[in-house]
Amino acid sequence: MKVTLPDENGHREAYRLKGTPVVGEPLAANAKRVVFSAAHVVSDPFTTSDPSGPAVVDWEATMIFRHHLAELGLGIAEAMDTAQRGMGLDWDGALELIRRTRAELPDALVFNGCGTDHLDPTETRSLDDVRRAYLEQIEAIQALDGRLILMASRALARVAQSADDYIAVYRDVLSACDEPVILHWLGEMFDPALSGYWGADSFEEALETALAVIEDSRNKVDGIKISLLDKEKEIIMRRRLPDGVRMYTGDDFNYPELIAGDEQGFSHALLGIFDPLAASCAKAVNLLSEGDVEGFRAILDPTVPLARHLFRAPTQYYKTGVVFLAWLNGFQSHFIMLGGAQAMRPLPYFVETFKLADQAGVLRDPDLACQRMRQLLAVYGAV
Repeated sequence: MKVTLPDENGHREAYRLKGTPVVGEPLAANAKRVVFSAAHVVSDPFTTSDPSGPAVVDWEATMIFRHHLAELGLGIAEAMDTAQRGMGLDWDGALELIRRTRAELPDALVFNGCGTDHLDPTETRSLDDVRRAYLEQIEAIQALDGRLILMASRALARVAQSADDYIAVYRDVLSACDEPVILHWLGEMFDPALSGYWGADSFEEALETALAVIEDSRNKVDGIKISLLDKEKEIIMRRRLPDGVRMYTGDDFNYPELIAGDEQGFSHALLGIFDPLAASCAKAVNLLSEGDVEGFRAILDPTVPLARHLFRAPTQYYKTGVVFLAWLNGFQSHFIMLGGAQAMRPLPYFVETFKLADQAGVLRDPDLACQRMRQLLAVYGAV
């Protein structure tokens, strides 16, 4: 099967697809890793709202994708940055998303993003403002019987003056959580507004504060997800976590190695890249659970070039690549995103995404993917 693709100079050449689509299988009940996919949302392409207005979501298509993840046995990290939280999806939209997923998939493993994004960081004056914002979202999500992922707060990053401020706020916020939560350390490459989180510019100082927060509220913490795109930093922290506190890798560059682990431990996973890689992830983790590390790596290692491409700088625009692949794979009928984010990557990015997805076995229906790739090229006048 061939499709004509342009290079970075616009020269066209035939590309012959070479990958074999990975056939998905449900994650085994006795899987040795807890795996969450941070799931995207599907925009309503027929909305009359401008991209700068409130999010208008195609709820039916959005829920169909969540059923796909649940059928594969993956956990769902709901209303996170992959769902354009704070970058197109506001708190009202996020809460509706959480409510719908809870209603449609009551038995699925779902943790929900809980933050302060309804609070304008520029209008935040005190730590009490941040506390109240966190507590408002905690109350709303727990009223739906939802589990929590305590997201990093732009407002807290703006007003906190020291590590002690972070420890105090998290202590108060965690005390209001009914069940253990997953903490979230999101690096500034994903969100520049989070620069200096935990009250420090250096990883070493920030690490001590994050560990102090966990130790201070040990019974309220299921685990922590760190998204720093640096495997050594994750391993350092993983080895220092208290017994029973899970490390959830958020490293979309090095996930096979981190999930496989070493002689001193391993990471579970909460990853945006496991949205397009859901089938590959489930099959690979099943092999890992059977002790077949080589088989696990044979499936996931070829996906790393795709992941590194999708999450290239500016990293916060990785959602564009995730939704592009959802469209290529037939999970939605269009390539329109909240806030017009489909325009946040250039054409060569999409061409390379198509090639790498093919080579990694991620295009589940190559005929459909080629058809839709041609449609995109036509929009750019590249056919």
